[in-house]
This record gives sequence, C-alpha cells and structure tokens, in this order.
Amino acid sequence: MFTGFGTLLNVVSILAGSAIGVVAGNRLRESTRNLVVDVLGAVTLISAAGAVTAMWDDDLVSNTPQGAPLLIVLASLLLGGILGSMLNLEDRLEHLGVVLKARLDKDGKSPFVEGFVTASLIFVIGPLAILGSISDGMGNGIEQLTLKSILDFFAAMAFAATLGWGVAASALPVGLYQLGWTLVGLSAGEVLGEYQISAMTAVGGVLLFGIALKLLKIKNMAIGNLLPALALAPIVALLAQSFN
Repeated sequence: MFTGFGTLLNVVSILAGSAIGVVAGNRLRESTRNLVVDVLGAVTLISAAGAVTAMWDDDLVSNTPQGAPLLIVLASLLLGGILGSMLNLEDRLEHLGVVLKARLDKDGKSPFVEGFVTASLIFVIGPLAILGSISDGMGNGIEQLTLKSILDFFAAMAFAATLGWGVAASALPVGLYQLGWTLVGLSAGEVLGEYQISAMTAVGGVLLFGIALKLLKIKNMAIGNLLPALALAPIVALLAQSFN
C-alpha cells in the first residue's frame, strides 16, 4: 500500500456513491441513512481510542518527564482551542462554504454546479479530511480515511440522487486537497521525532472522539477550532522533552 492510497480510496468512494445515487435515485430510507451514520460514529470511537493510546507510546514516555504525555495532550488542546476560537476557524470554514456557493451558483438553478459545490464543501471542510490525510502521509495507516470514505460514499449517493453528476465532479478538489495534507504529513514524518509524532497522534485521537460524538448526535463540538492543536502538539512535546 502506497502513500496517498487513503485519498485514492476516498475519491473512488465518492465516484461510486455518486453513480449509484444517479442511477438508483433517492431510494435510501432516512432510517437506513441514520443507522449507517450511527454505526460509523461507533466505529470512529474505536478508531479514536486506538489513536489516543499513542499517549503511552514508549518514545513519548521515555523522551518526556513522568506524567508529561497527558499534560502535553491537554496543553495542546487547550492552547489550540483558544487559538482556533480567536481565529474563529469553525465559523470561517462554514462561511467559506456559503461564499463559494453564492459565487458559483448565484441563482441556485444549476443542479450540476450546486451538486459540485455542496458536495465539495461537505467532503473537504471537516477535520477528518485533514487528520486522515496527515496520518496517511506520516505512515500511521489509512483507518481514518477509510471511515471518511464510507461516510462520503453514502453522502454522495444521497446528494447525487437529487443533484446529479456534479457530486461526482467534487472528487477532483477533494483528491487535490487531501493529497496536499498527505504531503504535509509526509514532510512532518521526516522532520519530527517519533515522540512528537506520538503526541500529534494522541491529540488527533481526541479530535476523533469529538467527531464521533457529533456523528452520534451526543455533543456538537466545534472541532474546527481545535485543529491548531495538531500543529502545537509537536512543539509542546519538544518543550516537555527539554525538561526530561
């Protein structure tokens, strides 16, 4: 399996879901769609638990003071959340979607354009696209992108049933966007130490918990505001390592 395979899988899932949606129409019952989302939410919880265990990796534990890994994760999330809230990232991401749709489909009369814009934003604007792509680039597996691919498959099917082939066209920007983040992860894996990668993975696991809670309709967390925590985790881990 090669770097970027997770994104390729995601692109194929969008194309396949769109094709089925166009051919079959809107025949998937709402109760079935809700059940699929609930199952994916539960599986995301398992994936999150697996990522959080990186907090106890030997590399992170041995390179930082005793008890520091938990504090590294906590500090990264708190500082990242504060920074993300100050930058208002969650609202900015949502506003970006509104602006793009208004510019590309002003009168709302083009099903293709509406399908393309709507699907692109839904598939691209989300922490799982970033988390999964970075994880793929760092060589930590494609489990997160696999989950996203399944979610996007059913979403593409539902959207394409009413908006047509424009949904399938969204696979192109999704692929380019996620490959960009995969390259970021690939570069980070070459620059960062193993203990820093473990800290970053653990923080990503907490963000996955938030995504799972949102999928299960338990708690609607502003995950977008927590994204800076991923970049801060290696820095906080480096500072902790200096006290070891």
